[in-house]
Amino acid sequence: MKSSGICFLFLLVFFTFSGCNSEKKDNSNPDAAKNRLAQASSPYLIQHADNPVDWYEWGSEALQKAKKEDKPVIISVGYAACHWCHVMEEESFMDSSVAAIMNKDFVSIKIDREERPDIDKIYMNAAVLLNGSGGWPLNAIALPDGRPFFAGTYFPKEQWKNILVKVAEAYQNNKPGLVDTAEALTEGIRSGNDLDSLNINNTEFSEAEYVSIISGWQEQWDVYNGGYTGAQKFPLPVSWEALLQYYYLTGDEDALKIVNTSLQKMARGGIYDQLGGGFARYTTDPKWLIPHFEKMLYDNAQLISLYSKAYKVTGNEEYRQVVEESIEFVERELSNGNGAYFSSINADSDGEEGKYYVWSSKEIDKTLNTWEAKIFKKYYNVESYGNWEAGKNILYRNISLKEFSEENNIPSPDIIETLNSAKNKLLKQREARIKPTIDDKVLASWNALMLQSYIDAFTAFGDQEYLERALKTGNFLSREMSGKDQTLWRSYKDGEKKISGFLDDYAFVGSAYINLYQITFDMQWLEKAENLTNQTMKRFRDEQEVMFYYTATGQNDLIVRKTEIQDNIMPSSNSVMAKNLYVLGNLLENKQYLDLSDKMLRQISQVTINNPSSFANWTKLLGIKAFGAYEIAIVGEDAFQKNKEMNRKYLPTSIYMGGETENLPLLKAKLTKGETLIYVCQNKTCKYPVSEVSEALGLLESYKKEPESTGWWN
Repeated sequence: MKSSGICFLFLLVFFTFSGCNSEKKDNSNPDAAKNRLAQASSPYLIQHADNPVDWYEWGSEALQKAKKEDKPVIISVGYAACHWCHVMEEESFMDSSVAAIMNKDFVSIKIDREERPDIDKIYMNAAVLLNGSGGWPLNAIALPDGRPFFAGTYFPKEQWKNILVKVAEAYQNNKPGLVDTAEALTEGIRSGNDLDSLNINNTEFSEAEYVSIISGWQEQWDVYNGGYTGAQKFPLPVSWEALLQYYYLTGDEDALKIVNTSLQKMARGGIYDQLGGGFARYTTDPKWLIPHFEKMLYDNAQLISLYSKAYKVTGNEEYRQVVEESIEFVERELSNGNGAYFSSINADSDGEEGKYYVWSSKEIDKTLNTWEAKIFKKYYNVESYGNWEAGKNILYRNISLKEFSEENNIPSPDIIETLNSAKNKLLKQREARIKPTIDDKVLASWNALMLQSYIDAFTAFGDQEYLERALKTGNFLSREMSGKDQTLWRSYKDGEKKISGFLDDYAFVGSAYINLYQITFDMQWLEKAENLTNQTMKRFRDEQEVMFYYTATGQNDLIVRKTEIQDNIMPSSNSVMAKNLYVLGNLLENKQYLDLSDKMLRQISQVTINNPSSFANWTKLLGIKAFGAYEIAIVGEDAFQKNKEMNRKYLPTSIYMGGETENLPLLKAKLTKGETLIYVCQNKTCKYPVSEVSEALGLLESYKKEPESTGWWN
């Protein structure tokens, strides 16, 4: 940054963080007129419709007003399930004295980060550059053209007022200093988006390179509590899926151990709703006990997938229970009944965080009989004085059911019967409470993750209903969120589609379609995936680079067009696109797809090897390229059933194709009348066909040990 910008910003931040205290919320007039956010599609924005702040949605109207009146822009970002977003709204945005400053000296824009992640990514980047960290609510202040010079997260009311007053004074009296800061900060955001520093690796992907990623990765593991070390715990299913594949390819027991430790601790902790199923977004402690109580669709979808895959590897029945309960939660709380799923559930209810989920010991005693209360409270660590705030208890477990049975000398069936009876009674009691609000918008990318979770649950447990739900969601996405030109909408609510899709929407939906084909062998899904991929190439491709932009051509009304490559809570959109291109390229024998996927991975391979925890989804493709993929072709009348049996095994580097016709290049000359045959292939060269799944699995094992040991079918 330029030195004058740094000095000015230092003075501003120093002032705003000195001696400011929070105050209680003003009681606003319930009959106050609604602001323009009453017309928004986002439930989060609508929640701010009764604020005295003169909010705008992002768009030309707000930015033109700021330029015309020469006012700085407040860009306030949050989401409906965010506890501290609600706190700041109540303390500051509902306060008339705060609103007076914002309305007089600023143009204020409210953003739902889930609808507009493109905006969120830019101003979150600014917050991280300025403060070293970010979070929500995110509050940035920018020049009228959108270039930020200040960014932070939650501010108590008086502190926020002080910031506003000082910024307004500085804008009038020292505008050049703010402009310098904005220029330097914007350049920092742009340079952070630069891929030039990532050199394309032209050497072959080696098994040794892939195996080496574990050494630095292990240093970050919390081997006792699971997850990564740190004061807070996020589920991060992308990492544990990647390590599950690492175990499959290398046999490294440490990788499997950290996955199992993480999954077990999460399933038993307060982050998991022990009564109703489903996971909260993260915990504020390192032992998975104290959740931030909001529940997000994307977390639960990915965790259902993760626990399903881990079940295939371990056969752990505790994982099956997590999957079944989490699916019940999603269907009960987040389903719109038409194949789509809502975005999130609020952390707060009746004005308190977590109130819906926690219990006092006395409440449990009143609801259950004496025996049930005794067993339940002991199993879930309920304390008479509470294990959390204000005498309340968060339910969690320390040990397995079997261990509890042995410790207390009570047969497991008796414990299960007692706990089920108690849980049913308490769930009924909980249903009578004031429920947290639900953000009922439907997001394409998150619904694609939910679709994938049903595919993974179906392949792990064989329940046909799971596949039917996956197909129902696929049909919803195809029918309601796709345009006639094969484009996608980002968000859907009450029949209205408003925002064009971003790269993650295209990548995740494309991946879901590919995987629907691989399990059903229905060509319509492969055709949809190919059409969507071609649209992605046309609309998002960076012709000067090998990666894809996050926003489509013509969609960019921001100061920077971002490229998302780093995996986080969800896999990065570019890592998903690279895998899509690889799988589609193999299924369709499309050299353009394969070449581009290869270039994408080559550009990111070295940083992936050096920092696998931040590029976990990329490591999966790296492993496939290093060890080789298997093409499994199943043709004949019983192709679906045999494919279902094959998929009960965890085979993460296999690509499936087949059906009753020879409709793909690799299927040609493989259909034999009256038989269903399985071909196990690598690099389009297949071993002799077999008719039994057990034989095909044996061929896969022989491939891994001695790839030249058996005959070939060309």
